[in-house]
Amino acid sequence: MSTADPVSPSNSGATPLDLPSITTAPKALLHDHLDGGLRPQTVLELADRCGYDGLPESDGAALAQWFRNAADSGSLERYLETFAHTVAVMQTPEGLNRVAQECAEDLADDGVVYAEVRFAPEQHLERGLTLDQVVEHVLEGFRAGESAARVRGKRIRVGCLLTAMRHAARSREIAELAVRFRDRGVVGFDIAGAEAGFPPSRHLDAFEYMRASNAHFTIHAGEAFGLPSIQEAVAFCGTDRLGHGVRIVDDITVGSDGDASLGLLAAYIRDTRMPLELCPSSNVQTGAVDSLEKHPFDLLARLRFRVTVNTDNRLMSDTTMSREMHKLVGAFGYGWTDLERFTINAMKSAFIPFDERLELIDDVVKPGYAVLLG
Repeated sequence: MSTADPVSPSNSGATPLDLPSITTAPKALLHDHLDGGLRPQTVLELADRCGYDGLPESDGAALAQWFRNAADSGSLERYLETFAHTVAVMQTPEGLNRVAQECAEDLADDGVVYAEVRFAPEQHLERGLTLDQVVEHVLEGFRAGESAARVRGKRIRVGCLLTAMRHAARSREIAELAVRFRDRGVVGFDIAGAEAGFPPSRHLDAFEYMRASNAHFTIHAGEAFGLPSIQEAVAFCGTDRLGHGVRIVDDITVGSDGDASLGLLAAYIRDTRMPLELCPSSNVQTGAVDSLEKHPFDLLARLRFRVTVNTDNRLMSDTTMSREMHKLVGAFGYGWTDLERFTINAMKSAFIPFDERLELIDDVVKPGYAVLLG
């Protein structure tokens, strides 16, 4: 298949493709970490209230820059170390509730109309909360954030993904927690953490439990470790989506004539329409790709993989959904029709019922982009 064809028939539109305009566009987000999206000032205030004295900076702007610099190391392991500070201030009902509420409000202000935000409940037990209590406080925060956004004329729906840490041994317990709360705002399950040495197949009992419960799950795979991680997530674990999945490009060969040849794994993922939760800025920071311009997002989009645009960790990457889309526009020349397609890809892949996905696509996403296209 040739990769030379444009992604969309036209990049024209009545509205200029600048950052303010993209902010007004309806967007859907599938891969965002709650503990990676705190406001720097909130980190400072919660640290003061809970007595955490390990922060490297005492000023909001300086702290924001520290997170960005620390995450720019090019190492996934070093990138993950930054979470020690955010998780430390999310150990109380107040901290969990506030962070979740502000997350929903910030996403709504950025034009996100649907978001699935994930976090690992097992990391928030240091001050005596139970797993159930942790989830309850986060869900209360999301609902409060949705309500606060609605008062300002913003529409957003936030679903929660419960994450198990792949280096720990609580994945079955977290999977059961996700199923227990699935009628209260939890829409799925995930595993995350350093991939090397911790393959997804170590958590087969959790994935088998999710499938037996007719519940959805995604797996962080193909971010830092490559094709074996993706193969296990797909073939052994039966994942519904791939968290990142960027290294699927290693199974694609592009010839000098521009024609692409897909390996068996890449072809399977494309042909089954398995969603890729791609996070451009984060993938550069963690060393999964060398630069935004070399990100395989465009190749995968042209080959008609189901690509989606995501933030991963808004604090560490100093980003928003609008900024991620704007960067892709600058790197690959996308137009409004492309951004609409990526958004519809995400809505089609959401872990909510089909009729609810369709309603958001037909009543919110398409009308929103129709206005922008003119």
